Amino acid sequence: MRDFQQPGRSTVFSTNGMCATSHPLAAKVAVQMLEAGGNAVDAAIAGAVLLGICEPQMTGIGGDCFVLMQKTGDTDAIALNGSGRAAMGTSSAEMRDRGLKTVPLDTPDAVTIPGAIDAFCKLSKDHGKLGLKAVLAPAIYYAEAGVPVAPRTSFDWKNDATVLKGSAAQFYLLDGKVPTAGQIFRAPEQAKVLRQIAEFGRAGFYEGEVAEDMVASLNAAGGCHTLDDFAATSCDYTTPISGTYKGTELVEHPPNGTGATAILMNNMLAQFDLPSMDPFGAERAHIEAETTKLAYDARNRFLADADHTTRVNHMLAPETAQRLAALIDPKKAMESPAAVSEQVHKDTVYITVVDKDLTSVSLIYSIFHSFGSGLASDKFGILFQNRGAGFTIEEGHPNEAGGGKRPMHTIIPGLLRRDGEVIMPFGVMGGAYQPNGHVRFLTNLVDYEMTPQDAIDAPRCFSEASGMRVESGYSDTVKQELRDLGHNVVTNSGPIGGAQAIYIDRENGVLHGASDPRKDGCALGY
Repeated sequence: MRDFQQPGRSTVFSTNGMCATSHPLAAKVAVQMLEAGGNAVDAAIAGAVLLGICEPQMTGIGGDCFVLMQKTGDTDAIALNGSGRAAMGTSSAEMRDRGLKTVPLDTPDAVTIPGAIDAFCKLSKDHGKLGLKAVLAPAIYYAEAGVPVAPRTSFDWKNDATVLKGSAAQFYLLDGKVPTAGQIFRAPEQAKVLRQIAEFGRAGFYEGEVAEDMVASLNAAGGCHTLDDFAATSCDYTTPISGTYKGTELVEHPPNGTGATAILMNNMLAQFDLPSMDPFGAERAHIEAETTKLAYDARNRFLADADHTTRVNHMLAPETAQRLAALIDPKKAMESPAAVSEQVHKDTVYITVVDKDLTSVSLIYSIFHSFGSGLASDKFGILFQNRGAGFTIEEGHPNEAGGGKRPMHTIIPGLLRRDGEVIMPFGVMGGAYQPNGHVRFLTNLVDYEMTPQDAIDAPRCFSEASGMRVESGYSDTVKQELRDLGHNVVTNSGPIGGAQAIYIDRENGVLHGASDPRKDGCALGY
């Protein structure tokens, strides 16, 4: 039980419907959609689009989304891939000829065609009740009237505003300065775009003056994007993948998403006795870090646009996890996971909604890095994502950049199920951290019997190329123990990611909402 004399956040309970997301206005609007007779799809779209106004550094209509949902009574989950493709003129050979080693983060080379709006339109048409005009109305209102900048949003804005260039600086700075907490941010030009979408559907975004503005702006910055690239954008329904961890099924998107990485990590961690380890001690953090290194190496080798090539079955195979787990030394950090595993292999917002019928939606929506590419369209101020930086330009690699391809994607919504029924839609934001975040959240629940709120509140660590990033929630003693094991421990300057979840207590008919204190948001129900 929570110690009520200590800072913390209570679980939110409701019976008719609930939303958990990273900004309170978006949660409020989602619940209003439910109260007005809408379903979880209507609420999720309304809240998500508004998040692009509330947290423009994290997401926006120039980005991508992935959606997992399961309707009450259905045995199968639905996966909708709303990630965009590279412009047809994209060429990794041409980038190599320019002397590039990677796709630049801040040029049109990294700008893939936005896929989220097409996905929202399709989701609304196929599964919503209220229609686009109703679900986009709140975002249109707040884009014009303005939103007070929230504390975490202000923190991110200040840290990352230097990436804003040209038109982006004009639209996302106030008189040339970073907005502070409590200042009003408005995006009236985006309201015009949303009105076009409300009136004409996807054509209001991918054709006509909005598309012309995006193409002209990208071309002026040196891009190869065309109106045909935008007009051809189309989301896809796919078949979810899943894996079971000690009786709980984790449902994920197939590639080009990285959900297979989380399933591989779970399968590896199942080889260790996590419950015997201190949940916030060095032993667990070390095993998780070594698992992360090996699983992310597999991700880098194999995950790509499924229309081209991928080895997801290899990643999901139990024997792959067993062989990788056997490479982990409990007493020493590995220096090169790629070399060790050779013998085996030959920024973002999240919203979840559950409605009164227990239809569950898990939706993640992103422009990748903070403020995406730092580029925006000249007329409407649409921030362009830099999701193309998820490509490699290595010749012959499955994830090699190329025209019409989708890059390997970091954003992954999640669903937890037992016996085929959804028990919890959830998501963990944080760029590359997300598969690790899914695994940390699930093992907190299963191995340490934490509540969803406690599992979200718990300290995080993440091993990547620059070192092992460790949140301040870990003690100095644990940090030193990790250094002694060979980890390059780096105290993180800010929080690692953010998470939201809704647990469905079917026996009592109650929804349990959990929301990350690392973000500005909350869980709300009615």
